[in-house]
Amino acid sequence: MKLLPLTVLATTLAVTAPSMAQQDKYLEPVVKEAGKINASAAGSQQKIDKMTDQIDNKLQQFKTINKEIDGLTVYNAQLRKQIDNQLQEVADLNKAIDEVSVIERQITPLMLRMIEGLKQFVELDVPFLPEERSKRLADLAGLMERADVAPSEKFRRVMEAYQIEMDYGRTLEAYSGLQTVDGQERDVDFLRVGRTALIYQTRDASQQGIWNKQTRQWEALPSSYRTQVTKGLRMAKKQLAPDLLSLPVALTD
Repeated sequence: MKLLPLTVLATTLAVTAPSMAQQDKYLEPVVKEAGKINASAAGSQQKIDKMTDQIDNKLQQFKTINKEIDGLTVYNAQLRKQIDNQLQEVADLNKAIDEVSVIERQITPLMLRMIEGLKQFVELDVPFLPEERSKRLADLAGLMERADVAPSEKFRRVMEAYQIEMDYGRTLEAYSGLQTVDGQERDVDFLRVGRTALIYQTRDASQQGIWNKQTRQWEALPSSYRTQVTKGLRMAKKQLAPDLLSLPVALTD
């Protein structure tokens, strides 16, 4: 009773074995083909992954380039504004140069007239500092003939001369010089009180004189003015504090 199942099993195995071998024979090509397909799929997947990486890199480069383009667009717009401003400045400068040329042609005759007017004023004014003022006018006349001096500098010098003459009218000044007294030329001290009075006093304070605007001549002053003239000279030389002076003043119409 125990040997029968073993015989049946052996017989079954004997029958099954050829069948499985036959099935392996048919499945082997399928398995090989499946392996090829899997290998091909793996290769395709690698190519896809590689292409994906390349696409990601290209996309990142594209985004980076777009940012650079946006920055360059803003930068170019700013440069365009600067260039437009510079072009406007050049146009304004050219216009100013043209205007300067016109002004230069007009200002030279004006300066010549101003110098001539100042010369006439000095000739008619109180005759103080004659050498200094005459030299200033002569220097201005020589300056106008120089080609190496800019018109702006010439105009500045002319205006400076006018300013100096204006300042004379509100200052107190003492200076030394020569004056004809009783037919003799003597060293004297001059006292200028603005343009109101021009007085001289000899070094020994023995004689005084004043310029008469009406007669345009020097006139002797009484000795009673000696103290006031001496006081005025000391004040002008900063040797005495400012104070009131009692001096003769010629009345003019």
